[in-house]
Amino acid sequence: MSFDRRTRIEQMRNADRARDRRNRVLAISLSVLVVAGLVGFGSYLVLDKSEASETKHTAEAEDAKASAAEQKKLAAEPIEGLKTWDTEKLGRDHVTTTVTYPMKPPVGGDHNPVWMNCDGEVYKKAIPDMNAVHSLEHGSVWVTYTDKASDADVAKLAERVGRTPYSLMSPYQDQAGTITLSAWGNQVSVDSADDRRVDRFFAKFVQGSQTPEPGAACTGGLDGQ
Repeated sequence: MSFDRRTRIEQMRNADRARDRRNRVLAISLSVLVVAGLVGFGSYLVLDKSEASETKHTAEAEDAKASAAEQKKLAAEPIEGLKTWDTEKLGRDHVTTTVTYPMKPPVGGDHNPVWMNCDGEVYKKAIPDMNAVHSLEHGSVWVTYTDKASDADVAKLAERVGRTPYSLMSPYQDQAGTITLSAWGNQVSVDSADDRRVDRFFAKFVQGSQTPEPGAACTGGLDGQ
């Protein structure tokens, strides 16, 4: 093999090596760009998700603040026709003997040691007075209705009770009003679920200042089944 031929072969090999190096450098550069792009996109997604979460939490906080303000406003409004009793005279002992209450439904007095579950419970059948009174002692609002109440009113009241902790609902045929709302020592009767006094009563008396045992359990009691 002549010197010129060996030189050409060596030159070709050097060119191949240079081409391989350029390809490797190009591949590495592209990989770095792809990784950088993925990291940047991932960071964007994390930041975007974080901002969306913060916006959501801010909106929820504002809604809660507005709702609390509305509830406070409702609670301050007078409730026309509201009846009140001196619960000190009614008593609040736990007893197992039958208690005869001076009002229907009762709003206080001696009662059964076991409360009715009142975590937004809607009972389809009548429930025992003595257990319901214990629920009122825990700060619940008890909604009762006769067969004169329309299906639409019953459904609307049931929806309201179902989303309200410390409330319960049941039929009650011996009461004077079509729809009655009772709390410890307080009661009002209305003819319609749309009566604004319903909202006022809930705002004022669900865990209201009248509650003898605020924060006491509304689960783990009698379930009415």
